[in-house]
Amino acid sequence: MLTFGITIVRHGETEWNKKGLIQGQAIDSSLSDIGMQQAEAAGKYLKDVKFTNVFVSDMARARQTCEAIVKHNSSCSGLEIVTDSLLKERSFGSAEGDLVVDMKNTAAAAGQSWLDFTPPGGETIEQMKTRIKTFLEHLFLRMMADHCGPDQTVPQMPETEGALAGEPDDGLRDIPAHALVVSHGALIRVAMRYFVDELKCPLPPGLDMSHVIALCPNTGMCRFIVSVSGADASVTLSAIRCVFINRCEHI
Repeated sequence: MLTFGITIVRHGETEWNKKGLIQGQAIDSSLSDIGMQQAEAAGKYLKDVKFTNVFVSDMARARQTCEAIVKHNSSCSGLEIVTDSLLKERSFGSAEGDLVVDMKNTAAAAGQSWLDFTPPGGETIEQMKTRIKTFLEHLFLRMMADHCGPDQTVPQMPETEGALAGEPDDGLRDIPAHALVVSHGALIRVAMRYFVDELKCPLPPGLDMSHVIALCPNTGMCRFIVSVSGADASVTLSAIRCVFINRCEHI
């Protein structure tokens, strides 16, 4: 069995975010000046948090954010940055390039939340869950391969902590393996729902479903501690615990 941390970070602001436009997968925009400042702030906030693995979406805004975090981090020198298309933003189909407010109006007319609405040609929530599940399988296999050798000490899932200290390394005490994952707002939101609804992840005191379904702010951070077991091509989740969701004190 292996217990490790996962810190998930949304990319910084882009000009499209600033203008209230839907990017999705077709619009591979870069960070705005504010977005670069947010990414730098995230990197400085996490500078002394130890990462052993780094995973990032293949889209420019996520890669720029990841590069800023890695640049400032004291433990990331020489680490492989694994680029994975499974982490890319949700496809919004025909709505990509449109105003967010227009999609909100269309979703409201259909009696749905815009965050759950699927525009024509877009990716459904269920399709996104499948993508997240597949990424987690890749992540678990890589973490087991890298950190569960015969000569390595394998920590157990720590006891649930009380009130958080509000520090960048909250939840990571005595956890030697820790993955940084940089992705996108819509995907992170669906991942949070998947963790809580389907993986039965308990929430810490003070958090409820309103936090889970909220859209993660630019460079917002979520952290989980997970335990996995198995070997070779078969790794299963044994336990999962949420430390925090959508933390953004650094901005």
